[in-house]
Amino acid sequence: MDNHLQSVIDKAGRIDISFNAIGISIENIVGGPLTEIDVEKFSLPIANYTRSYFLTARLAARRMVQNKSGVIMTVTAPTSRKGHAGNGGYGSAQAAKEALTRDLSAELAPQGIRVVGLRPNAILETSTLKEIFDVKAKPMGVTWEQFQGYLTASTHTQRVMALEEVANMAVFMASDKASGMTGTTVNLSMGTLDD
Repeated sequence: MDNHLQSVIDKAGRIDISFNAIGISIENIVGGPLTEIDVEKFSLPIANYTRSYFLTARLAARRMVQNKSGVIMTVTAPTSRKGHAGNGGYGSAQAAKEALTRDLSAELAPQGIRVVGLRPNAILETSTLKEIFDVKAKPMGVTWEQFQGYLTASTHTQRVMALEEVANMAVFMASDKASGMTGTTVNLSMGTLDD
């Protein structure tokens, strides 16, 4: 990560935005009740998601401090605030990333660095969502159309955000137009969560 970041700085001269959005094979982290899964399966998403965000944020922040500006961003999910059966440690991992966003902001905002998160409610175009369907819904005899209906039924708009909409919000949050926002996770759940 450090070598890649340095190569970006060597080409661009500085780093202004760090965006962390990793994926882990869903098959390895969801499925089965919490009372039945082992500690390794529960801990895997917590360790991997938070470690990745911590490492990328820490490395970016060390360089952003020199310029007294920058935006560090990550993506979480409604499971950070709303429980779902069979999610293993995924929801705990998302909640931990949101807590890390607040802690990083408390430390970095005085140095001109904003730290924010985006919390969309499922992005149908992503391979991660297709994996969730394959692991959790398909074995129960649920069709892709029924699964989409389940996801959209909980939103006020009866749809979920498209990848382009999430990208547009990321661009806005990284811009000076969102200069007053830090230490927060933007709710993009289209009403699924009411914060």
